[in-house]
Amino acid sequence: MIHSDDNRDEIGENHIATSAKTPLREDAFEKSDDDKIASIKKDVENILLTLGMDLTDDSLKGTPNRVAKMFVKEIFGGLNPAKKPSSSTFDNKYKYGEMLVEKNITVYSTCEHHLLPIVGRAHVAYISNGTVVGLSKMNRIVDYFAKRPQVQERLTIQIVQELKNVLGTEDVACVIDAKHLCVNSRGIRDIESSTVTSEFGGKFKNENVRREFLDYIKLDTQF
Repeated sequence: MIHSDDNRDEIGENHIATSAKTPLREDAFEKSDDDKIASIKKDVENILLTLGMDLTDDSLKGTPNRVAKMFVKEIFGGLNPAKKPSSSTFDNKYKYGEMLVEKNITVYSTCEHHLLPIVGRAHVAYISNGTVVGLSKMNRIVDYFAKRPQVQERLTIQIVQELKNVLGTEDVACVIDAKHLCVNSRGIRDIESSTVTSEFGGKFKNENVRREFLDYIKLDTQF
């Protein structure tokens, strides 16, 4: 997601993601979580000291460790493939052949351009070709891909790709409506705007099927 006030001289021409894959180095998981926390703790200490903060203050002295643990264990925990949710599928014994929609899935992610929160809702749907997935797994898939530095477009695509792989069907769709605090709290500081992204696969590319999905989630945006 490009914001108009970004300086291209600083960010370069590769600001737009060219792949649906999260950009990770090959050595991303050579360090243990504990080693990463220790390293990040020092970095956060340096940032706060550079800003002039007194880290001997009772309110601040634990902040570097808290932030480091939060980065590794929580808000960026989805970078670790070991934390990828298992997605067991089941036979569609009821022969349910209509659209299944899981809407209003909470999205907490982090903009990779400013490391500020992205907060919103994801709406996911699929049409079974013989298998179904537990409803909670859809929420867990959204959460897993959200817990990393992200671009909303990439997050939307990753959710759809994962469900396609799990269910063995192209008939998957996802719409995300989210607020970006890099827009709401800095720059233009527009607290009302939100960003909507979508990815439609298989039958959802059909206008009538897509409209049925959007009617279910009560989103009138034209795609």
